[in-house]
Amino acid sequence: MPSALPPFHLAIEVRDIPEAREFYGNILGCPEGRSDTSWVDFNFFGHQLVCHRSQTYPAIREEASQNPVDGHSVPVPHFGVVLTMERWKALAGKLETAAIEFVIQPYIRFAGQPGEQATMFFLDPSGNPLEFKAFQDVESQLFET
Repeated sequence: MPSALPPFHLAIEVRDIPEAREFYGNILGCPEGRSDTSWVDFNFFGHQLVCHRSQTYPAIREEASQNPVDGHSVPVPHFGVVLTMERWKALAGKLETAAIEFVIQPYIRFAGQPGEQATMFFLDPSGNPLEFKAFQDVESQLFET
């Protein structure tokens, strides 16, 4: 795995910009970048995440598809980042304190197997599924089979 990956850019649909600012900026701690009345950039753990308000955003968003992984129903699609184990544990604690409802509670997936990882899934206020994960040694475990 290269030591310096280029940042990715992801644009997602949200129902409300102030709500996105609260969630991504205050709860997840992502610094805000450029913005306008209908969109806002965040530094999403070194990557560019743009939240675009949609005029046609549904009042109730359809549920994501599910895929069984390690005995859990994983929402698909989803996005997130791989953190250090220390940062992952700190974020899990912060989310629990903020009373964020988890789709999949923080736990260790594939325990004792290749690719063992800490993972958690939750939704942003617009219903976009996120996964945050961590490995004891990301360099050797991220793509371990």
